[in-house]
Amino acid sequence: MSQTNTASIQALEGLRVIDVSSFLAGPFCSTQLAEFGADVIKLELPIVGDPLRKFGTVTECGETLPWLSECRNKRSATLDLRKPDGAALLKRMIAEADVLVENFQPGTLEKWGLGWDVLKAVNPRLIMVRISGFGQTGPYSGKPGFGRIGNAFGGLSFLAGYPDRPPVTPGSATIPDYLAGLYGAMGVLLAMQALAKTGRGQVIDIGLYEPIFRILDELAPSYQLNGYVRQRMGPGTVNVVPHSHYPTKDGRWIAIACTSDKIFTRLAVAMGVPEFAEDGKWGKIKQREAARAEVDEYVAAWTIQFDREALMAICEKEQVPCGPVYSIDEIFEDAQYAHRENILTMKDPRVGELAIPNLVPRLTDTPGRVKWLGPSMGEHNDEVYRDWLKLDQAEIDRLTALQVI
Repeated sequence: MSQTNTASIQALEGLRVIDVSSFLAGPFCSTQLAEFGADVIKLELPIVGDPLRKFGTVTECGETLPWLSECRNKRSATLDLRKPDGAALLKRMIAEADVLVENFQPGTLEKWGLGWDVLKAVNPRLIMVRISGFGQTGPYSGKPGFGRIGNAFGGLSFLAGYPDRPPVTPGSATIPDYLAGLYGAMGVLLAMQALAKTGRGQVIDIGLYEPIFRILDELAPSYQLNGYVRQRMGPGTVNVVPHSHYPTKDGRWIAIACTSDKIFTRLAVAMGVPEFAEDGKWGKIKQREAARAEVDEYVAAWTIQFDREALMAICEKEQVPCGPVYSIDEIFEDAQYAHRENILTMKDPRVGELAIPNLVPRLTDTPGRVKWLGPSMGEHNDEVYRDWLKLDQAEIDRLTALQVI
């Protein structure tokens, strides 16, 4: 039997997604779907557009880097949902769509006559992703929320920084947006499986803080069982030592992760003090935790004697998990990133060549791909309104004059 060539097939080909969200969490959700073949139609306010177009570094063409990178593979059409004609057009789209993604404050779509009950009646098979600051229910549901609030309310910001200093931004204020978008995309895939079994669509309800709280490892059970409130530990990690960032002779940093007594034995050998391991003074995790500051100080005094590359070679020889603490310029120079093609260079007539993060995950049989960068506002109006909804030119002109589209 001949094997079917599926190289040109994408996993979500044929899935039609309407994205009425703005900024980052909702758009990132639909981008994940678009990268694997879904037809995502991004609806934006006429003239104004998505706020993400104005957020971040502005390029010469007027679009920002976050827009170009994070709204790739989508078709852009303009539509004002607040106006009756706009709401009616959305319903026509929903009747033929599979997924709707939104991240307005709860109650906003309902105010415009476009709540779940209304849309479900139009299309009982609809899957609706709703991302908001605090979710669709609860005493805080009406409050606005952004990524920084999600980090703070979710419990991550409190842990970021040093114990004698104020909490800091944990890497990026947008982590909750990206995680919520990722969970939203996963929710769509789960809901599609359920749809195949039940014939019914459903709502995926995500608060920005919830993915943050979900990834805080043992924080919740540890507090419930022992009343333990974890404090900021700088680059250190609870329950394991040494497990931190350490300085090198050439002014850089290395990450070393000793997650077990066995791995500490390897590090002790690498440092030339095997007697510290096993039955030695730091051979057991309880001994190292009791002397955390002393252990980290000792390791740092050792690492700073070597340039980073030499130090990594020493650690790797003894199978000690380690890695460079990279800045973005070093990422661009790294052989692993190059081999895995983690950085994708796209050509765009508006900005020329632009490097963006490549998609994740990689599928061997039906891979995703980036077809184009974030589109110009309303670039696909004709395709959506004339070709798909079959509006005649007179109606398109009327709606355009009224700034409905």
